[in-house]
Amino acid sequence: MERGEPVSAVLDVLTAQAMVVLQDRPVVALTPWLAEALEECTGSGRTLQIVTPPSARLSMPLKAAGPAVQWIVHDGGGYYEGLTGRPMRWDGAVFGPVPDARDYAPGFLTRPSGPVGAQLTLTFRARHTRHGVLGGQVERLVTILTGRPPAGWGDSEPVAHGWQRSDLTSHVRERGAAATRLIVVGAGGGRSALATLEFSQGGTAEVTTLTVGHPPADPPAVAHLPALVETLVAEHPVSSLLAQLNPGRADVTYEPRWMGSPAPVGMAVAGDRSGPSGIPARPAGAGQAPMTWFELGDGRSPEGWQRHQALLRHLTAS
Repeated sequence: MERGEPVSAVLDVLTAQAMVVLQDRPVVALTPWLAEALEECTGSGRTLQIVTPPSARLSMPLKAAGPAVQWIVHDGGGYYEGLTGRPMRWDGAVFGPVPDARDYAPGFLTRPSGPVGAQLTLTFRARHTRHGVLGGQVERLVTILTGRPPAGWGDSEPVAHGWQRSDLTSHVRERGAAATRLIVVGAGGGRSALATLEFSQGGTAEVTTLTVGHPPADPPAVAHLPALVETLVAEHPVSSLLAQLNPGRADVTYEPRWMGSPAPVGMAVAGDRSGPSGIPARPAGAGQAPMTWFELGDGRSPEGWQRHQALLRHLTAS
């Protein structure tokens, strides 16, 4: 693609409803080109449909890029949605669900190509002053969970900047009131870590999702999560933090195959709060940043989501 050339000029298929891109590579990431295509789709109301063979995997930032991106897997004589297994078909304008399909596509139910470990995902919200340095929360979490600070950040993959919180802060501030979405990459330490950061309101509001991969022999220490929250907020306060587990690859990429559903472990909320009956609570912060940790489940049972919804209703009403 030539510099300045519109994305639509080099797409495989362009219709009023979709931009279709064929990708035949081991891992499909949120490259600068795909990031630009996604921006065009968002502006035009189209869906970016990425078509791959069943051997391909998706990167975490591309998976988390939002509803405007759809992964379509071409398997034999048919197609299916890579993250859900829903059979799909091309109607001349867009890939859509097969109307009479009642089951997952067969390819979605085949065995994963690699070992299935666990992915620990932490989603937190934080507020910042207009002149504070950003990135402290994700830096602390990555360091605790992998043993090393982040390696870098950027708005596409591979990330273009080495880890400097001051540079990240300047980038967000220069965007003014516009929302900014960034990627942070861990430095290894035996565990892969990737985060997507969303800043709004001039950088004063942050929503970040961090995912850390664990191989089968190194499961996440979920019992230590309340202590992790306490360590985090001692230096970098958050408004809330939700922890969940998802069966998956340790390299934090995603295959177009069923590996299991995510389930919550717990949620931390700022302040000394009480929860509904049946949801254990304990302090997880002190001093200037008191937090309450609510136990929602073991990270394996989907019933934890019912407790999560009950907790949210209780906190909203109180």
